[in-house]
Formats: sequence, structure tokens, C-alpha cells
Amino acid sequence: MALIKTFRIKKFKIKNSLAKLEKVSLSYDKRQILDNININLNSGEIIGLLGPNGAGKSTIFNLLIGLVKPNFGKVVINNNNVNEEPVYIRAKKYKIGYVPQYGGYFHDLTLIENLKAAGEILIKNEGDRITKINQLISKFALDNVQELKAKFLSGGQKRKLVICMALLSDPKILLCDEIFAALDVLTIHMLKEILVNLQRENPKMCIMICEHQARELLSVVDRALILSNSRIIAEGSPNNLVNNEIAKSHYFGNFF
Repeated sequence: MALIKTFRIKKFKIKNSLAKLEKVSLSYDKRQILDNININLNSGEIIGLLGPNGAGKSTIFNLLIGLVKPNFGKVVINNNNVNEEPVYIRAKKYKIGYVPQYGGYFHDLTLIENLKAAGEILIKNEGDRITKINQLISKFALDNVQELKAKFLSGGQKRKLVICMALLSDPKILLCDEIFAALDVLTIHMLKEILVNLQRENPKMCIMICEHQARELLSVVDRALILSNSRIIAEGSPNNLVNNEIAKSHYFGNFF
């Protein structure tokens, strides 16, 4: 069954920016990773990040969650410069959820123990915490594996677990790094449905996906950016991007 993207057919009359990178540059040991990057993360959008290896996609995520600081420019969330704000403040105060490409859970804890451990940090009230965990387990159909250690879960179940952990705080911004990597076709389709449903259920949430699998990403995003040579070389809707000559020459090629 095809995915139905309700938001893609809408024009955003008022763009409510939840976060942005303003003229951000970053280098490591004289190697330029990002050069004067400007990105807006708007409420209600699913945004995609595409680009070759080493283009700086994961670095943008690290800037947003607070793992690295820019050499120049600002990371702005809710109109506040957060360059000096640590990871846990961005997660709790600014409600940023993060789904890493690898890990993100405790291997020797069960699925429900992982959720409880994260929940204790993010949700103070025990009753609210238990309710939220049970809702997520039910929503993502994890009832049958909640007592299974995380290291024994399938690839798709592990991705679901990490998404659940990220959703415990009811994030305003959800960052997904290589969420489709090393998964089979059916699992990828399942995750795409989850992302589209999250947008439908949380119309003010912004979801940003960094991904190498361009076809899969473009089927769920409203807008995508292509990074190459430390800069954003193209930006727009999926239809506009695949017909963009600069995007073709630098990333898609002529046979995409």
C-alpha cells in the first residue's frame, strides 16, 4: 500500500521555525566540514538530509543536539542561541528527540527496562511515566517482546525501541540518523509508515531524517536538502529536487 502524505499537498502559509542553523561553519583539523550553512526546521514538516559520505549530515545533527559547537554562527532553538547549552538541556527544555544510527539503548536491559531508564530522566511523575511507556509499547506493537533483552531484538524492533525512547519526552523536534540503514524492505516500509503517522498525529512536530537511501527518504519528506562540499547545493520538494540539474550532477546522477 502506498504511503499517503497529507502534508505534502499543503503550502505552509506561516512557517513556524522551531530551530535553525544561522551561518554555521565547522572544521576539524583544517578540514572544512560545514561552510556558512543556513537551515530552518519548521513546525509540521518532515525534512530530509541527503549527501555523499563525509558531507556533514551527521555533523548537523550533532550541532542540533549539542555534541559539538560551531566555529562560527549560531544554533537557534525557540529563538534562543543554544551554542553553550548541553545535550540534556536541549533534550529536556527544548524537547529534542534523537534516534541514532547505531545503539541508543542498553544492550543487557530488556526493552521495557530501557524505556523505564530513559523515562526516569524525562518524566518526573511515576504515574505519567508508566502510562506513557505502556502507550508507546502498545502503539508500536512491542507487547510480545517487552521482556526481551535489547540485544536479542530484531533490527526493526531495535529501531522501534529507540524511536520510543526518543518519543518519551513528546519532542517538538525528532532527529533520525540513517533510520533505514541495514534493514530489509518490509522493515523500511514499516518505519516509513511510522514516520508519516507521527506527522499526522503530531502536526506541530518537526521530523528531520539523515539518510543515504534517497528513494526511501524522498517518499516521506516534505522538503529535502542536499549537502556537498561543505555547502547546501540544492533544496526543495522531492519533485523539484529530482529535476534539479545541480542535484543531478552532484548527487543523484542521470539515472536516478
